[in-house]
Amino acid sequence: MTTALDPANDPYTLPLPTPDTPVVLPQWISRGNTHRNARYQDMVWPLAPLIDNPSTSLGRIHWKNCPPPLREQMRLPVWTMINGRLRPTYLKSRGPRARPRTSPSDMLDSCWEWMRLARWLHMRRLTLADCTEETWRSYISTRWDDGISRNRAEETISKLTDLWAFDQLSPRPAGVHRPPWDIEGVDDFLPSASGTTRGENTTEPLDPQVLGPLLVWAIRFVDDFADDILTAWAERCRLSALAASNTSRPGSLAALRDYLLPLARSGALIPASQARGQTALATSYIAGLTGASIDQVSRFRDTHGLAALVTERPGPCPLEVPVTGRIEGKPWREHMDFIEVAELMRHLGTAAMIICLYLTGMRPQEVMGLRSGCCPDPEPVNGNGPTRHLIRSNSTADGSDDTPAERRLIRGRHYKNVTDEDGNYISAGEERAVPWVAITPVVHAIRVLERMVPEGELLLSAAHHDIPFQRGHHGALKHQALRGRVEKFVAWVNREAKALDLPQQIVPEDPHGSIGLARFRRTLAWHIARRPGGLVALAIQYGHMRTVLDARTSSAYGSRSRGGIHSELDVETALAAADTAAHLRDRMAAGEKISGPAARRAITAAATTPRFEGRIVPTTFAKKATKFLARDGVVLYDNPDAFLICAFKHDNALCEPDPGATAPRQYACQQGCGNAVRTDTHAQQMREKADEIDLKAAFVPEKLAKRMRRNADNFRKMADAHGATAQTAEALT
Repeated sequence: MTTALDPANDPYTLPLPTPDTPVVLPQWISRGNTHRNARYQDMVWPLAPLIDNPSTSLGRIHWKNCPPPLREQMRLPVWTMINGRLRPTYLKSRGPRARPRTSPSDMLDSCWEWMRLARWLHMRRLTLADCTEETWRSYISTRWDDGISRNRAEETISKLTDLWAFDQLSPRPAGVHRPPWDIEGVDDFLPSASGTTRGENTTEPLDPQVLGPLLVWAIRFVDDFADDILTAWAERCRLSALAASNTSRPGSLAALRDYLLPLARSGALIPASQARGQTALATSYIAGLTGASIDQVSRFRDTHGLAALVTERPGPCPLEVPVTGRIEGKPWREHMDFIEVAELMRHLGTAAMIICLYLTGMRPQEVMGLRSGCCPDPEPVNGNGPTRHLIRSNSTADGSDDTPAERRLIRGRHYKNVTDEDGNYISAGEERAVPWVAITPVVHAIRVLERMVPEGELLLSAAHHDIPFQRGHHGALKHQALRGRVEKFVAWVNREAKALDLPQQIVPEDPHGSIGLARFRRTLAWHIARRPGGLVALAIQYGHMRTVLDARTSSAYGSRSRGGIHSELDVETALAAADTAAHLRDRMAAGEKISGPAARRAITAAATTPRFEGRIVPTTFAKKATKFLARDGVVLYDNPDAFLICAFKHDNALCEPDPGATAPRQYACQQGCGNAVRTDTHAQQMREKADEIDLKAAFVPEKLAKRMRRNADNFRKMADAHGATAQTAEALT
């Protein structure tokens, strides 16, 4: 027999707060957190003292949104949620993801849901004590009237259950009754399962036609335009500082007159800026250029009627800095412009972020948490030069090999599901036990971002990327701001591509909606798994990326039993393998013949692999995908560049896969491999490729043409070999 624990001795029951009690108790505030705290009696409760993640917005609880009669009743469970911990007995039945303390953003969402309930109760002249079984049933039936997905409904029900749980922990419970779904189960209380599920695996990859030109322009900004933009920005800052410090002197007025009057009288364009959609004289630019004060420029404008002239004849504000960047061999700008460079600086930061998001596989919040110095150059070893971490490279078109590349490492933090020993959420995350591996474009992007922020600062610091204002915002640029910057970057790219008559470099609309941030990580896995040498590879050799990502012991997450990007890669690889098996099955059913040493294994794999219909994949699929890929010898990988299917069996593979690898190195496919399978379709594609190569060979120098024709002949010989040995599926079984 057990007895109830005295509240005075119950570690989960908090003491009753007073009006001056801090909203966040000191034990939950990290040592480096200096954000302002509030008092229990205040009408606004900032959650910033709980937030150490630079990518998280500093949320606030506004008590004006809670009906006054219920405000005091609701304050206590909210304060208990902020400072208390759910009992282990309560968490035990909630599943492995339940936490005694959740993140500040989850707390804010819970508070928003509780206040919504409070407003509903107030309209019916009820209180929290009136939340009986009947009331709960009535509220939940009306809650879904606004339309809500089943996934969101499950979260809502969980938050409402937490209200009852935290009321139980309150030093003065309001008397909230246990919701009926917590006793009977939630299924009967949820809307129909017609909505979509959530999770990374349901995120659609970006269309190749979108990502191709987007990545081209991002790399172009970082590699070709960065020096011009950063130099121009430094010059703009210098001129702006001069303009702000200049004093009114007779000599500066004379310089101003000598600069502006000839422009006004000759009919030339006058330096202009845009302010609130209106064209105005570029006051700071002119003041910095002539040495005049801002007041002198303003008075001179009014005296000589320049406001009207600049509206009629708005002109550029050229900076005396070199232009070195090129597009299609031509300078990308005639001159760098004082006004435009602020926009270009924002786009430069966006371009670098896109490269980091796409070519590392990091989650957005992990990129937003990177700091200057996170990717140091390799250090010398015993004074004998830099350490060289070799990455297996792709072969070039003429058969030669690339030179070895130095592998640089990115040290950063991860935040998802990071908890302490007691299961409490840690807002600051933790440093990854093993760093990320960076390929060259990522290193270049990081170096550019390091030039945009001070040493040791966040690479995407909101304060320093708030160009041109730099208003001192907290932490990194937030998700919403970055999503908006990506869309503005695309708009700029498309204007530029049209102006330069480069229609093939226009970024089209994605069929699945806005680009966002999370889709880059999904797209990386999709293209590595499905397009080993496809359109999006561009100048980036995907062989390098696949090699880096296959080294699981060196690049997986160091804790929390998570595989990081590898779980994404496994899902896409498993889906691609299922598609390959289905296509092979369809081709055989249509009468196509197959050849190759692994033909019989491929037939077995095609017959036993389930067909995957649709795109929605539950988050639990990752473990199933890993298990599926571990079936050595009966998993099929399409390799469109080699015109074959690989029935991957590790011991037979000539592509030298890593020990324990469950997928081939598709970029390193070798002739004569015992895993190869070809169909009539592959043979036809090889003949078409040979014809295409012969056509191109007619327009190149003779030595290169001979090499290309030999390549075309090899394709025809492989197609002929298939024709001579291919058999039907029935004959092989």
